[in-house]
Amino acid sequence: MKMLLLAKSGHSGGPLGIADVFAALYMGGVMRHQADNPHWEGRDRFVLSAGHMCPVQYAAMANAGFFPKSELATLRKYNTRLQGHPGRDMGLPGIETSSGSLGQGISIAVGMAMSDKLLDKSDRRVFTLTGDGELQEGSVWEAAMSVSHFGLDNYCWIIDNNDCQIDGRIKEVMDVYPIVDKCVAFGFETIVIDGHNFDEIMAAFDKFIANSTNGTGKPTAIIAKTYMGRGVSFMEDNYKWHGNPPNAEQAEQALGELVL
Repeated sequence: MKMLLLAKSGHSGGPLGIADVFAALYMGGVMRHQADNPHWEGRDRFVLSAGHMCPVQYAAMANAGFFPKSELATLRKYNTRLQGHPGRDMGLPGIETSSGSLGQGISIAVGMAMSDKLLDKSDRRVFTLTGDGELQEGSVWEAAMSVSHFGLDNYCWIIDNNDCQIDGRIKEVMDVYPIVDKCVAFGFETIVIDGHNFDEIMAAFDKFIANSTNGTGKPTAIIAKTYMGRGVSFMEDNYKWHGNPPNAEQAEQALGELVL
């Protein structure tokens, strides 16, 4: 909220809704990384396919020690490393690829997983997060088909299923349900969780890591049921907050309601 207020632009709802998952990835021990050595060869990699949700990634990375927290105040400023979509060319440590053109990030991540598994014979893992509205992109399903075909058990697909996108509810804009059945049909070990329940989040990631370690040949899809704008009364489950920042009064109320 503080970042978006200072920037006077950006996306509020999605980042708030998926914050618990990012806390698990970067601060809960799920992803192997070294903040002081971001190019460490043994690191796991994360690709934010839904690049517009980057405020929560930046916040998680700063809290994990990739860069100073003070830099969060530069979100979307001219020449900042914290652009409105993640940019590898901006030099921010820990960003694996530029992303934001919906449907492309997942394909890039699948390529990384293929390289690690089939060429390098590495035990590195690759995580991708897409929104559920992003599933309307055909390239998403081409990538999903490749993951299963090549037996990439080192790949974890996180789907933020908040049923909201910029123009309305998923079913109203372009119905992609049943998401669970689709993931199962595409060969994924499919896990549905409450994306705000930390125990369920960690259990799902533990299952993915076990599958990857044991070489099951089966990729994992974690469908996180979330609410856009989680924790803020006037934002929660309201698609109109997909791409809007708070004003000063709204930010004050939001910060008062959030458990910090």
